[in-house]
Amino acid sequence: MLGVIGGSGLYHMEAIRNPRWVPVASPFGTPSDDLLHGDIGGVPVIFLPRHGRGHVHSPSTINYRANIDALKRAGVTDLVSLSACGSFREDLPPGSFVLIDQFIDWTKGRERTFFDEGLVAHVSLAHPTCRGLGQVLLAAARTAGLELRDGGTYLTIEGPQFSTKAESEMFRQWGADVIGMTNMPEARLAREAELRYATVAMVTDFDCWHEDEAAVQVANLLAILDRNVRKAQGLITALAALYGAAGVDCAPCSSPCDRALDHAVITSSRSTDPALLKRLEAVAGRIL
Repeated sequence: MLGVIGGSGLYHMEAIRNPRWVPVASPFGTPSDDLLHGDIGGVPVIFLPRHGRGHVHSPSTINYRANIDALKRAGVTDLVSLSACGSFREDLPPGSFVLIDQFIDWTKGRERTFFDEGLVAHVSLAHPTCRGLGQVLLAAARTAGLELRDGGTYLTIEGPQFSTKAESEMFRQWGADVIGMTNMPEARLAREAELRYATVAMVTDFDCWHEDEAAVQVANLLAILDRNVRKAQGLITALAALYGAAGVDCAPCSSPCDRALDHAVITSSRSTDPALLKRLEAVAGRIL
């Protein structure tokens, strides 16, 4: 089952047919919105607007755990995250699309694991995105006539404010390619939930490091955001067709994302609260 999380500006999938908004209850709280069920070219798709319809959730108030849990409960196995972001590179100007393969997490106050006190698990995040799903996205981009840069590091800040110039210069020195506010802990939680996860970053600005560009202003972003959203709609339409035909080949991945918990749980089964097991029935039911 293909799932899509839409970022800023992307609150609905125009290509979805037979749409219906379905509420999903999660033991981790309330997701950003109901889930939009439908199909694209006959391929079932589930869509979730990360900020909610009308953009009512800031990056720091999004319930990332409830979002991932709800998508997993709804049957999603492969999850594409679309995310507006700023660029740290001259060769990634506004309008660029990047297939992310690494993250730097600079967030500070977010719930970042499903496995807290009572049941401890340590999953590998060495390669935090699914290469197999990424390959399908690259093929879909070619079909849609969209240039999608293969590989990049996404630095996540807490927000909702944009960076200071000093921070922006520091992040560039770290080797980050783009900056956003939402893909962590989302990617961490998707891995714990054994979802195949991929991020497409959509560049709207140069952050504030660029001497020849104005510092980030929301008004300046909206026109570029609108163009990016139209491109993203075409990308997902092409993705659904390829996904429906062949699914995802996990051979390119260093280890199977859908078995990330195989050796991750440390807590003895004799020490685990049954109520906690119930809470994790969707996320980790396969091994618990």
